[in-house]
Amino acid sequence: MILLAENIETHSMKTLHYPIAGLRPAFQSVATRIAIPSLIVGAALAFVQPCAAISFQFAQTGSLAVARDGAKAVLLHNGKVLVVGGKVGFTSLADAELYDPATETWSTTGSLIVPTQGHTATLLLNGKVLVVGGFGTSTVLNTAQLYDPATGAWSITGSLAKARDFHTATLLTDGKVLVAAGFNEISVDMGSAELYDPATGIWTTVGRLTHPRANHVATLLPDGKVLVAGGNNAASKEFATAELYDPATATWSDTGSLTIARSRPSMTSLLNGLVLVAGGQNFTSGGGNLDSAELYDPASGTCSRTGNLPLGLWGNTATLLPNGAVLVTGGISEAFVANSEIYNPKRGTWKSTGNLTTVRFLHTATLLRNGKVLIAAGAGPGGPEIASAELGIRADQERQP
Repeated sequence: MILLAENIETHSMKTLHYPIAGLRPAFQSVATRIAIPSLIVGAALAFVQPCAAISFQFAQTGSLAVARDGAKAVLLHNGKVLVVGGKVGFTSLADAELYDPATETWSTTGSLIVPTQGHTATLLLNGKVLVVGGFGTSTVLNTAQLYDPATGAWSITGSLAKARDFHTATLLTDGKVLVAAGFNEISVDMGSAELYDPATGIWTTVGRLTHPRANHVATLLPDGKVLVAGGNNAASKEFATAELYDPATATWSDTGSLTIARSRPSMTSLLNGLVLVAGGQNFTSGGGNLDSAELYDPASGTCSRTGNLPLGLWGNTATLLPNGAVLVTGGISEAFVANSEIYNPKRGTWKSTGNLTTVRFLHTATLLRNGKVLIAAGAGPGGPEIASAELGIRADQERQP
């Protein structure tokens, strides 16, 4: 594990927006709007075989044209990876780029119509990518933008009823997209939710969450319901509450709470049907950056503890691997880290594996079709945005795609 000690500088803004990094002092205002890239990879992977011991090595694979953190990454139907939006300094970005695993090279593609950070990016069943909300040049956005891989162009598609950032977006089994909670124009946590229909491009309001929140996590469960958990409010109070959205009735209901209140954790739907929630932050009760992890069981609606991460962590990524294990990379603890850890769901334990080539947090991680994991962009020690990318390669894999 590599740890780089760093004096973490937090900038204040009248618009209450996005610091480079933040420990305790920043969470009274600005940093309540920071979220882990809501990137949960591999929900639709087929079960291959029980989790076995594996290890990863990391190697550089070109650089993006534009350094950024807080971007979102989506694996397209053609196998390429779209990285879009994010920020440099306090400036929201419209730039979008493509990574081609066949050549291990980056290329630019069409730019967003409206630059954004704190957004979501969702691959639709038709192969297009839906980018929702976020923070633009000076305000929270109610815009939704569609990327067409066939043309490399973006278009506007309807408008949210409520502008929001640091929300979640979940693809439902019927192809619609559920957007839930987040912050609105005046940094107030929201309990509203909306449903996007790709067939019509129309948004519909679908009830209210039982607990308004932002910086939370969400995932689609095997029964088609959506689990939403954790997060915080505008006063920086973290939540342990969890709730379910039922598409059949368009209603929300409480389910078993997390064992500890946390915002900005990672959430991963495992191949065994359980949901892994790991890391995040809890300053309300003095927990700081959390090393704890827990499992939500949809059958019982309850959470139980599982093995702890080696260190308290947030701003990391969590990627579901084909064999059912979970790869966690980077993030920030007491300092920025280049570590990577693998969770074994059969044993409920974590094992350290190879370090990233570059210390980074608020980066992206995408499982490629060849089983490698693309790590891209993010922020480094002291806050400068990163343009570099690297591949996580299983020790038994060849370097070639």
